[in-house]
Amino acid sequence: MQKLNVGIFNDSFPPIIDGVANTAVNYAKAITEHYGRAVVATPWYPKVTDAYAFKVYRYSSTNVSKRLGYRMGNPFNPLLIRKLQKEKLDIIHIHSPFTSALLARVLRSYTGAPIVFTYHTKFDVDIDKRIAFNPLKNVSIKFLLNNINACDEVWVVSEGAGENLKSLGYIGQYSIMENGTDFIKKRADAKLVDQISEQHALDSNIPVFLFVGRMMWYKNIKFTIDGLKEAQLRGGQFKMLFVGEGADREEIMAYVESQGLSDSCIFTGAITDRELLRGYFTRADLFLFPSIYDTNGIVVREAAACYCPSLMIEGSCAAEGIEHNTTGILIEDHVTCLADEVLRACKDKTHLKVIGEQAAERIYVSWTDAVGKAYEKYFEVIKRTEKISGNVRSFKL
Repeated sequence: MQKLNVGIFNDSFPPIIDGVANTAVNYAKAITEHYGRAVVATPWYPKVTDAYAFKVYRYSSTNVSKRLGYRMGNPFNPLLIRKLQKEKLDIIHIHSPFTSALLARVLRSYTGAPIVFTYHTKFDVDIDKRIAFNPLKNVSIKFLLNNINACDEVWVVSEGAGENLKSLGYIGQYSIMENGTDFIKKRADAKLVDQISEQHALDSNIPVFLFVGRMMWYKNIKFTIDGLKEAQLRGGQFKMLFVGEGADREEIMAYVESQGLSDSCIFTGAITDRELLRGYFTRADLFLFPSIYDTNGIVVREAAACYCPSLMIEGSCAAEGIEHNTTGILIEDHVTCLADEVLRACKDKTHLKVIGEQAAERIYVSWTDAVGKAYEKYFEVIKRTEKISGNVRSFKL
């Protein structure tokens, strides 16, 4: 297979820890290790050293939101554009429709490299939460759609993500391109798992539930806490591990305390060590992920890699491709339904092990395989756009 020079552009990248940053890193890694050559362009963050096997171009940025911890990059840097031109990119794959999209469009106007965009996030929810002024919301959506429509190819990570994109007003075509996980399909080392149990005083006879992600209310964390509270009132005994950081963490911890669940819930903070994180997934009996915000939920595949089953809301994007009581547990969007499954686990953990094994065998997808499919599509996009354009397109907002 011919080797391509692929630009991976995204507004978030380590040290930011989120699903899209994870995706950008693993696309670049998989391309570099197995397929071609990757070059990353992302906003600058202070005190960051990029020790990767691929090039990372950091461009000037401004901290626009202390609450969210993200920075906004300046994509109109002439020096950056000249450097990226010299990389002779065959195709640009963007994972954000904001500054990364602008950078890609500017670069395409000079090089003609086609742009692929992957839609990961329900941006209507993000915009609604961050912008109170309705006219400004409309402008933001229009700006987002303008950038998406300017792309040569649009991918979504799930059917639900595609439906959400259409609800914003997008009327073009798109393909579903599933994400993967960098976890190998194997339980973590037993010694590491024992260390986690010892650190948190986890009783082998009491079920352990897990959440991994940003500590933000929009992850439906209140739903989880309320379900745990109901289970506790009905006699359930358990430990719940919350792994992650986020702007709502203090409020979440306060709510846990107000519900009398402090002795049953443990907040670990963010865990950047991937092997240690595998240990937490391996130690857990059930991964609780009732999010209706996430469009794909890489964490569900991460759990499956460690033979840990996941609980999701039926009809959510995270639940796509999951068979109830076979490769996962699907519940109605009601707190009592979560409490019922928690109580079932308290009485009998055996069925969870069976589901976890099925999840590992049937829904696990490695990044190598996921990016391999995307890489094949790159060639189709390049061939199609060469036939259509035949020349370098100008940049217009």
